Amino acid sequence: MRILQALPALYSGGVERGTLEFASDLVKRGHESYVVSKGGPMAEQLRGQGSNHIFMPIHRKSPASFGQILPMRKLLRELKPDIVHVRSRMPAWIIRLALKGIPVSERPAVVATFHGMYSVTPYSAIMTRADHLIAVSGCVRDYVLNNYPVPENKLTVIQRGVDLNAFRQRELSTQWRQRWYRQYPQLAGKKIIMMPGRISRWKGQLDFLAMMAKLVRQRPDCHGIVVGGAEPGKEPFLEELEKERARLNLTDHVSFLGQRNDMTTLYLLADVVCHMSTKPEPFGRTVTEALASGTPVAAYNRGGAAETLQACFRDGLVTPDDTDEFAGTVLRLLDSGPADIEIPYRFQLQAQTEATLHVYESVLAERASQL
Repeated sequence: MRILQALPALYSGGVERGTLEFASDLVKRGHESYVVSKGGPMAEQLRGQGSNHIFMPIHRKSPASFGQILPMRKLLRELKPDIVHVRSRMPAWIIRLALKGIPVSERPAVVATFHGMYSVTPYSAIMTRADHLIAVSGCVRDYVLNNYPVPENKLTVIQRGVDLNAFRQRELSTQWRQRWYRQYPQLAGKKIIMMPGRISRWKGQLDFLAMMAKLVRQRPDCHGIVVGGAEPGKEPFLEELEKERARLNLTDHVSFLGQRNDMTTLYLLADVVCHMSTKPEPFGRTVTEALASGTPVAAYNRGGAAETLQACFRDGLVTPDDTDEFAGTVLRLLDSGPADIEIPYRFQLQAQTEATLHVYESVLAERASQL
């Protein structure tokens, strides 16, 4: 099959990383993989894995983006993909309007993934106009069904898969350790409690600081690391976090590391990984990745992150918004020895690819029967 994935850009983020991993798996299976986006640092990695990247500024949520309708129509006519897989709303609009100028018999099938609980608006409803919908978790499926007139048989839950080989059977190299402790000497000999995720209020960094204040009273050998960058416009919140760290006397116990490109290594370094989003998150990719590394995870029992823990590591579930219980759970995980973690097949990349290809084949078969 010839598959074209469409998303706004290829910077950092779970959707972008998932797109690259899926594209790489498609190539390994002998399919033709194309991605259209505004581009970004991850485009080079995409090409290095054997996929083709097509630059097109389909990222802006403004009427100016509709200037890409004709270029998109030209691309679709020339490329003739079997499947167009849209992963965001503005690209979905552009593709929907571009297809209107192509005869029905020549149009590709369209699959749309709901990566989140989008606002319930006519703008978001474009995602439901695809031939088939994919939800990244059960909570996203329920949200779509409760808010849009979508038949249940038109929507499939496919968990975001993790490549176990990329996280397991690895060791921290001596050279990496030496560089790490030269850069962060304050972490030597400490139990590392990691909070991954971009700097954003709903990601729960304030809760993490409150939890760390309680944790270090009982375990002063613990050090928290907040891993994630502040996107444009979020700098004031990072300053707020730094002030709160000082107010809680955590300056020597919590470090902000910014954006990192060695997450797979940091998962191995961490003793416990924390997920503390203040509202239900669609999936919670960092939870699955950390567990795949063999590192225990503590997370609030809600949203997609909870679905992962319920299936893989129930010991890490915490009552939502209870930082006292969270600190107690982290203490227990630190003292309980090797974590008993199991990653069911449906959370693995191979399962995600196979399930998505099955959706593609079903959609193409249905379309063929209608033409």
